[in-house]
Amino acid sequence: MKRTIRHISNKLTKTRALRRSKALHKYIPETRRMNLDVFNKMLHRYSMVYLKPCCGSLGQGVIRMGTINSRTGKIQYHSQTGKHVHRYESYHKAYRAITRETRGKPYLVQKGIRLLVYKHRPFDVRVMVQRNFKKSWEVTGVAGRLAHPHRIVTNGSQGGTIYPLEVLLKAYITKKKRHTLIKSIKKIALMSVKQLNNIYPGIREYGVDIAIDQHLKLWILEVNTRPDPCPFTKLNDKSMISRIIRYAKMNGSIYNLKCTKAKSSGARSR
Repeated sequence: MKRTIRHISNKLTKTRALRRSKALHKYIPETRRMNLDVFNKMLHRYSMVYLKPCCGSLGQGVIRMGTINSRTGKIQYHSQTGKHVHRYESYHKAYRAITRETRGKPYLVQKGIRLLVYKHRPFDVRVMVQRNFKKSWEVTGVAGRLAHPHRIVTNGSQGGTIYPLEVLLKAYITKKKRHTLIKSIKKIALMSVKQLNNIYPGIREYGVDIAIDQHLKLWILEVNTRPDPCPFTKLNDKSMISRIIRYAKMNGSIYNLKCTKAKSSGARSR
């Protein structure tokens, strides 16, 4: 019998549940529990990985690790946590530094996605999906999250700036193609939510984080079961946050909307 739960904190649990869907499999970057061997293989396979706390939130504790080839042909390693950048001469020195940073907490390793950028800063997409008044799943909000100039995560809680997604995509594709891409993003978000709901019924709202890489391929970065509505308060279009709040109340949730860390771009959809 399926358990009725209200929240799933472990990112690996959610990733494994999503991977059980053949339709979603191609959108999920390789994600594994971190240990010395896994970290080594994935870092050298992809040249960039993200290390995330298995049960973290709000972008806290996320580390980006990458490799570069020096002029002498020797591989060098570099990491960034928050605003701090470090360089290491060997893999073992890098791994020792990472283990000190993670302090014994369970972490996962995820294939690094090279995101599209706007004003030289990477961005991704937050999609809000909620139960509506007909008890069906509905996309109630889509927003672009632009990373703080000196940070690796796009979260508003880490100083990210919230944009209408159409504005961020304008430099890359035509209006018609933007419409098609955003439609695909909504479809993938809905598929993700329905897949998780099949296994863990009881959750009434989700925040789906989707990346767009430099080839315009879509990736599911994470599905949040306690989504922060703050990004949508920063959009000039207030219809999204109004609908999100209305559906949340219907589903028994009340938000604290004192959103001081995320920034508003002031931009309007075009």
